Amino acid sequence: MGDAPDSGMGAPDSGTVVPDSSTEVPDSSTDAPDSSKDAPDSGMDAPDSIKDAPDSGMDAVQRRLMFDDECILVDENDNVIGHDSKYNFLMVDVIHGFFIVQPKMPFAGHLMEKIESENLLHRAFSVFLFNSKYELLLQQRSATKVTFPLVWTNTCCSHPLYRESELINENYLGVKNAAQRKLQDELGIPAEDVPVDQFIPLGRMLYKAPSDGKWGEHELDYLLFIVRDVNNLHPNNDEVTEVKYVNRDQLKELLKKADAGEEDLKLSPWFRLVVDNFLLKWWDHVEQGTLTEASDMKTIHKLT
Repeated sequence: MGDAPDSGMGAPDSGTVVPDSSTEVPDSSTDAPDSSKDAPDSGMDAPDSIKDAPDSGMDAVQRRLMFDDECILVDENDNVIGHDSKYNFLMVDVIHGFFIVQPKMPFAGHLMEKIESENLLHRAFSVFLFNSKYELLLQQRSATKVTFPLVWTNTCCSHPLYRESELINENYLGVKNAAQRKLQDELGIPAEDVPVDQFIPLGRMLYKAPSDGKWGEHELDYLLFIVRDVNNLHPNNDEVTEVKYVNRDQLKELLKKADAGEEDLKLSPWFRLVVDNFLLKWWDHVEQGTLTEASDMKTIHKLT
């Protein structure tokens, strides 16, 4: 799930819950990409091997996010085993003014080749925000997204980053802090409108989904529900093309159109898995105010 520009890279966001300073977190200094290397003359043309590299079609925002954001790598039991960029680290040599890109070592990013060969996965979250009318906020992903561009999906989908505030296991505060950050990054929703203590984690699912043959997702996804009226939405055009609220009947109509291939409408694979396996019964709990009764965080649902 691709990320928007991160406005809080150096410090926790306003309203974010953080542990006390004694909290122990893994060392994040290993294998950090070297940003100190001088770039070659920008007026020189790159060789064809670089033009054909997997990231050659990215815009500047998506390229930065793919390389800079450090995701949390986990095993299938959701134990943290490391961290890595969304792409895979590359060693860039400069020979006669050209970038010569060489794979440094395999990492788990969004490259489907690495996902299949290494079977590593990263932690993710999916937010389902309902208003007081019990309508669900959906977004259509931007055309510039590296994975699943222009598909319709739930309110916000992204990854907690390998940073102190988003590694907290207690009460799932890490993923809640990440969700609060990304709702502001993607949709312009201020932190005070979505307090972390209002997110209700209902479950976890593990899934793998190719996007275009080159890119894909392999995620252990936390499903977070929240019921809040959000007065002002300011979607980030680098991440979101359109937003809309839907009730149950409107969602069912959307599903019919997607299944029939009408209007070239497509849904993200993780959203469709949630719809098919959980959403409608959880919607009952949204309306009844009993979401905590539906929560099952012990089970990791392995879905395809």
